[in-house]
Amino acid sequence: MNIKKIGLTALAGSLIATSAFAGSMSVTGSAGISMSNASNHDGGNTFSSGDSMNFSGSGELDNGIVVTTKQEIDGGTLDDRSVVLELPDMGTLTFHAHGGGTAMSSVDDVMPTAYGESWDVIGKTSTAAATAKTTGQATKEGAIGGFGTNNSFKYVVPEMIEGLGVDLSYVPSGSARPDGTVSWHVKYTGVEGLTVGIAQDDNGLSGTSKLETETMYAKYAFGSFTVGVQESEQSQEGATTSDDDFSAVGITYQVSDDLTIGYHQSEREFGDKTQDQESKNLSAAYTTGGVTVSVAYVSMDNVGGSTASRDDIDGYAIDLGFAF
Repeated sequence: MNIKKIGLTALAGSLIATSAFAGSMSVTGSAGISMSNASNHDGGNTFSSGDSMNFSGSGELDNGIVVTTKQEIDGGTLDDRSVVLELPDMGTLTFHAHGGGTAMSSVDDVMPTAYGESWDVIGKTSTAAATAKTTGQATKEGAIGGFGTNNSFKYVVPEMIEGLGVDLSYVPSGSARPDGTVSWHVKYTGVEGLTVGIAQDDNGLSGTSKLETETMYAKYAFGSFTVGVQESEQSQEGATTSDDDFSAVGITYQVSDDLTIGYHQSEREFGDKTQDQESKNLSAAYTTGGVTVSVAYVSMDNVGGSTASRDDIDGYAIDLGFAF
């Protein structure tokens, strides 16, 4: 009798059984077809498609900690990646290897909308491909947010007072970021229908390169309506060229279980420009089964703080999304 062989076989069977009992793997995904267009822009073919699949595997350790690893494949490319530790009675700690942002950037604009923020639907950012906008046109700015990087941490603190939530994030120092920084977000939902919050962050630099951001917001849901208002600011240490302000308001109306309409308006004031970027968005979303149809009409004035008439744009976006 080969006792060694029997022992190894039994051990292998035990490990397989334990793994199957303690852990699980799931895959979810979505696909969509979008079309957008804007005046004064030559974007060529305005159709696009985004396909993503999210892989999630989790298991519970002997000490009660639940460990979850998440991987996203977006358009055939590995995208967001994270490891989540659910600590019994001690909150949730997430390591974001890619994506995730900071506590502040997660709430840069939380105003109600049926489809997209007014500053985000049309127009192009400086990171877009050079062919994405007409040569010479200004690039848009978004909401004032945080300063996240890859390989950062986020911690959701256990609820100490009913309705009070706290998120903390830590971005370690790096070659282009001499100081590690902590961002925080506090949210209160103790009154029915009401949500109020405040958050802060900084970019981990020093001197006139140091930027600090903060935001405050309030939302209230009553009946079929949800309304909100948000104010943010960015301040520059020892200078004013990057002292910006951001404000946004939003309202949505739940027409039925399937249909939502909304209005979102925002303004970005620049410390180094004479004009403010102003955006308005009227949108609607309809869901049936696993299909969602979203539409938005947007008007943007003084994109990027520009005074040129070519940087006053309007346009629309239509998105057909499938969840599976």
